Amino acid sequence: MFYSHRMPLVRRQISPHASRLRRDQTDVERMLWEALRNRQLGGFKFRRQATIGAYVVDFLCLEHKLVVELDGGQHGPTADAQRTAFLQASGHRVIRFWNHDVIESREAVLVSILASLEA
Repeated sequence: MFYSHRMPLVRRQISPHASRLRRDQTDVERMLWEALRNRQLGGFKFRRQATIGAYVVDFLCLEHKLVVELDGGQHGPTADAQRTAFLQASGHRVIRFWNHDVIESREAVLVSILASLEA
């Protein structure tokens, strides 16, 4: 029998880093999570602070391989580009929103996420 020793790309268990991020989520992440959790957006299932490879993404719809990232200036353009390239190479679509967009127009962000899922 053949067993693969490679870890799956999306791990079910939460890494210690992801666990801390879930516990210490930002107000903006909490605001968006309230709208995404429990299949509230179009019946789609989301995970928060999901581990994909070496990265922890803000939100993930595994069924449609859609990653939703919130940007507030904590990364940088180079780090975000590397992260996005890895996620896309692993078959995920990535959409990003500024924290300000979620605060000012959460409904428009949700419409955009739903459109991406239905595309």
